[in-house]
Amino acid sequence: MSSTDAPAPLPGVPRRTRAGRTPRFYPPLVLAAAALVALVALIPLVFVAGYSVSVGPAEAVRLIVRPRTGELLWNTVRLAAGCVLLCALLGTGAAWLVERTTLPGRRVWNVLLVAPLAVPAFVNSFGWVSVVPWATGYGGALLIVTLSYFPLVYLPVAAALRGLDPALEETAHALGHTPWRTFLRVVLPQLRPALLGGSLLISLHLLAEFGALQMLRFPTFTTAIYDQYQSTFNGPAANMLAGVLVLLCLVLLLAELRLRGRARYARLGAGVARPAVRARLGGFTVPALLGLGVLIALALGVPLGSLVYWLTAGSSAAIPVEPLLSSTLTSIGLGAAGALLTSILAIPVAWLCVRRPGRLSVALERSTYFGNALPGIVVALALVTIAIRLTPPLYQTTALLLVAYTILFLPRAMVNVRSALAQSAPALEDVAHALGLGRAATFRRVTLPLIAPGLGAGAALVFIAIVTELTATLLLAPIGTQTLATQFWSHSDSIAYAASAPYAALMVLISAPATYLLTRESRRGARG
Repeated sequence: MSSTDAPAPLPGVPRRTRAGRTPRFYPPLVLAAAALVALVALIPLVFVAGYSVSVGPAEAVRLIVRPRTGELLWNTVRLAAGCVLLCALLGTGAAWLVERTTLPGRRVWNVLLVAPLAVPAFVNSFGWVSVVPWATGYGGALLIVTLSYFPLVYLPVAAALRGLDPALEETAHALGHTPWRTFLRVVLPQLRPALLGGSLLISLHLLAEFGALQMLRFPTFTTAIYDQYQSTFNGPAANMLAGVLVLLCLVLLLAELRLRGRARYARLGAGVARPAVRARLGGFTVPALLGLGVLIALALGVPLGSLVYWLTAGSSAAIPVEPLLSSTLTSIGLGAAGALLTSILAIPVAWLCVRRPGRLSVALERSTYFGNALPGIVVALALVTIAIRLTPPLYQTTALLLVAYTILFLPRAMVNVRSALAQSAPALEDVAHALGLGRAATFRRVTLPLIAPGLGAGAALVFIAIVTELTATLLLAPIGTQTLATQFWSHSDSIAYAASAPYAALMVLISAPATYLLTRESRRGARG
């Protein structure tokens, strides 16, 4: 065979280019499914853009360029930046202590550090404000959202640390690197996808956070949009503010994409079949335990203690058993259905982004994040407008509410599925194709088992988010439908703390199993 001849490709395996890359071939069905998901996710963005165009450029400039917008922008940006920085430090530091040191009770700490996800941010705010009234403004908001969201960094970073090959660090040590230099030069780059994914989720969620910040009386774009709609019914002004949120979302997505780079993190094996050598804390054991203890006391002790206090204080009043039971079943049903739907829809988009990287696949994936940066009230109003004008039978139905949940929480599933796909070697799929398996069979028998932990973690995150979702549910739920979140808000809005406590406690209890599932799935994924 001459040097110009090339061996024939294996059956079912895409031909490689001279540079070793697979040509951009997008499976038609996967591409169609991903495009449909992206179109649905872009509905609120199209709604905001259309409304902005309809008011005209002069009016748009008048509504945006004013001191109030500058104040809201400053509040939103400094809260997001401060929260992401603190969550990155707390989440990464706690993950390192649990996964790479001789910290006593590591398994218990792992569960406790994920447990704050079971306490919704607005319940956390309720707990703090009801017992510490001065916990408001920027300081209170930064403290409470950090305590609510740091597990979104801890969880993926801890899973990434468990999955790292210890030989990488041993090689660095053999070359003379100190432990600190090894962490910065070897470990931290490997944690970049997990750290950036968690930070992106926190940033997008903060852009759309309403309940917690409204309780804390800290104005951001989201609270201002809600006030415009609810009090003054000023649609143009609210939509202009939503347009600024879309631009902030675009900046975040581009920044995350740039920082993530094009490095690949998958490997065929799990590396050396032994755990990494844990660093001995020695004299730092007590400070480490105290630090984690304070963190858990603030993140869990204050809100749960407040709930216990108000449940006890309101024990003299009759507990509304029937509304509690009805709203609990409704919340569980909506959460399970929405988590299943959202996780399924995330698969084709994430698969294209990881397995067929290119401008088209990246654009499809990025488009799914915009809905998460918009307040639930904007997403709900967009769907209401479209349903009334184009599909009247869908108005005031559970199906429309599930679509809203999908738009709002698709990134939670997307980040986990994409990370799982990035860490599953595509060569395994190539081998399955070479053995004669079609694409559907390969996905079912090879890819799906590999990404199952990430899929389960994403579904659990979506379930928790839906159970505690407020604004979209208030507008889109069919008449007579009450969830724990809407019942809680109706009482807490009138400062009826004792009446709100049972609904808040049930939200925590329902979210707890899904939160525990996150720890189980992440450990299973790391072992696999």
